[in-house]
Amino acid sequence: MNEWTKFNNCTIFWWVAGFALGLGTYVALSGFLGVILGLAVFVLAGLGGSRFFCVGPASGVNTGVTYTAPAVGSDTPAIAAAAARAAMQNVTQYAPPSAVATGAAPNRAAATPAPVKAKAPKATAEKPKAKEDEAPKAAAAPLAAPEAGEAKRPEALSAPREGQADDLKLIKGVGPKLEKLCHSMGFYHYDQIANWTAEEVAWVDENLEGFKGRVSRDNWIEQAKILAGGGETAFSKRVEDGDVY
Repeated sequence: MNEWTKFNNCTIFWWVAGFALGLGTYVALSGFLGVILGLAVFVLAGLGGSRFFCVGPASGVNTGVTYTAPAVGSDTPAIAAAAARAAMQNVTQYAPPSAVATGAAPNRAAATPAPVKAKAPKATAEKPKAKEDEAPKAAAAPLAAPEAGEAKRPEALSAPREGQADDLKLIKGVGPKLEKLCHSMGFYHYDQIANWTAEEVAWVDENLEGFKGRVSRDNWIEQAKILAGGGETAFSKRVEDGDVY
């Protein structure tokens, strides 16, 4: 008896034994659980018995001895399965009987995967950068100076009311020197400055020697309105706290 016959007989035995054990399990348990366990016992007994008792040193099959090939032309699915098992057990030059009879060489190329060529990265066209040398936007035109005849001198006082001038230094932009200049021009009180019109602001801006434009630049009118109403600004609070002068 050759190895092939031994393997087939051993495999048939264990599948029949697995069927018998599975049937016995079903009869013993019955019901859905009996079906599930019966099938499990059938598969485990068939596969396990074939694997551990039909292949290996104890069985005498596939132990390194020369494989006995069936007759030419008898390639069957069972033979193909045996060829796969032989390949898994490092039998490197097995070929089906039909290939041996015709003299065809074993197909070794199929066992060696062809090297995979790395794909070259796709070239991506760079988007043109935005032009950096664009002409700058035209700057806003400065406010036109008041035309001749528009400026008007504000009403002045010869002396402060009740002999007590307001502290003009509480207005941001008015220091001690500029306060004296305002007094010399007849401006002593917050309400005077708060009531100046645009024409009067233009006149004062033009006639503050050494401080031209300070009324508009430092926004005296808004500050004077707050101070005249008894309020305080952030700057006036700093002055009163001694943080400025």
